[in-house]
Amino acid sequence: MQTAPQHEPAVAGEADEAEKGPLRRCIVTRESLPKERMIRFVLGPERELVPDLAGKLPGRGMWLSAKADVLERALTRGAFLRAARGTVNPPPDLRARIEDGLRSRLRDLVGFARRGGQAICGRDSVREWMRSGKAGLLVEASDGSPRERARHVGGFGLPVVAPLPADMLGGIFGRDQAVHVAIAPGRLAEAIEVEAARLAGIAGTAAS
Repeated sequence: MQTAPQHEPAVAGEADEAEKGPLRRCIVTRESLPKERMIRFVLGPERELVPDLAGKLPGRGMWLSAKADVLERALTRGAFLRAARGTVNPPPDLRARIEDGLRSRLRDLVGFARRGGQAICGRDSVREWMRSGKAGLLVEASDGSPRERARHVGGFGLPVVAPLPADMLGGIFGRDQAVHVAIAPGRLAEAIEVEAARLAGIAGTAAS
């Protein structure tokens, strides 16, 4: 539980301000960034801290840059309680919940792409998509070999993300495992790249 200390009064309107305009303001760094690079939080009925990964839950939003160190600072330095103007109850596994939620969103997005004929898996099939210009994004297994990944994707100049393990990627395509997945250019590819960047930031694997 976070309780506001006597020497740090709540900042009135801090969270309200963060919801206005085309950008969102991080309650820790005070940077204004596109919401796609951030995580929104709201308070539940018992003032529990709830990550709103879709950014659609009702209530006053509190926005953080999607970075592990920013989340840690928010929890240890009272940023949530100041923005919420009172007691906040963060779950002890908050970071893990965010990571699991982002992986679930990524699994759904890749699944949508597969069902719409906009995704393909398998080394040879993916390379054929790359050679023919059908691929807009490569999704590689997070537990695959970095050396093999570099050899496979090198020379094509496509963006590459590696947010999900091979068994989770495989399940999307009805296989035990999938190491290489190609996504066609378009909104789904863009959404997958955005969510993969948020996951990498929260997991602490993104470049700073």
